[in-house]
Amino acid sequence: MRKFFPVEELARDERFNKITMKDRQNDPRSVFAADGEGDSKRANFRLTPARRDASDGARGLMHGIFVGEIQALEGAGRTCWDFETETEAPFALKLDMARQCWDEARHVEISVKLSDWMGTEIGQYAENTVLFEAACSTDPVMRLAGVNRALEGLAIDVFTTMKEFGDLAGDPYLEFCEDWMLADEVTHVKMGSDWLRKMTEKDPERRNKALEFQSVVDKLFSYGGTRSDSSESPIGLARRFRELAGFTDEEVESIADVSLQALNERKLAVAKMLGAADSLTAAAAGE
Repeated sequence: MRKFFPVEELARDERFNKITMKDRQNDPRSVFAADGEGDSKRANFRLTPARRDASDGARGLMHGIFVGEIQALEGAGRTCWDFETETEAPFALKLDMARQCWDEARHVEISVKLSDWMGTEIGQYAENTVLFEAACSTDPVMRLAGVNRALEGLAIDVFTTMKEFGDLAGDPYLEFCEDWMLADEVTHVKMGSDWLRKMTEKDPERRNKALEFQSVVDKLFSYGGTRSDSSESPIGLARRFRELAGFTDEEVESIADVSLQALNERKLAVAKMLGAADSLTAAAAGE
């Protein structure tokens, strides 16, 4: 079997449609998009049953979880195979990644059943492959930082949000399944935290590079501020579960700062876009 499999050659059937992160954010059915006229004035964008786009938002997020679990399975599986046991990745690390593969495979099954329960077909929403791209590094420590710490950390936030949505919507199936998967995600992040520290114990430069990569991925997956402490973000930062997963208070604050920065950058970009549109409208009216 070949090592370091490229993202362009991931196996997908005709049901799947790949798009960029930008296209996914701009999908009007997505939780990442505004839910209708006047949203720019709303104080709370959290995904709740009260949102007018709650159905599409929840189903789109569930489909995003589904494809994300596939890519997490593929990434953990590649880590088991890509690195030499004696020189690059300890056997115990590979055992943890194999355990994660089993968990992710189970999550894929659960997500398919939940999507069906919510009235969604596979491929009804598109897939972006940034998660697997973060698992393509030739350094196993970078993979732990990018996948287990950053992306699985995001999964903690997403599953917490979906669990709360299920509770508010009175859907015990959604709430139970998200709670079940959330417990696994906390374990996956904890494995990444422990192994990153263990494998860089005597190499602070390597650790710093890995944490810098994690910060880049964290900002990218803040989706322009879609995940933050602010009520203006649909997905909240699950601070308590991140602590259980091995994040220090300083690390959680750093992620909160990065997420808030992404939110402010997106708000500034939207304001500029709206200003440009108003100028064009005014110019057209003056002709």
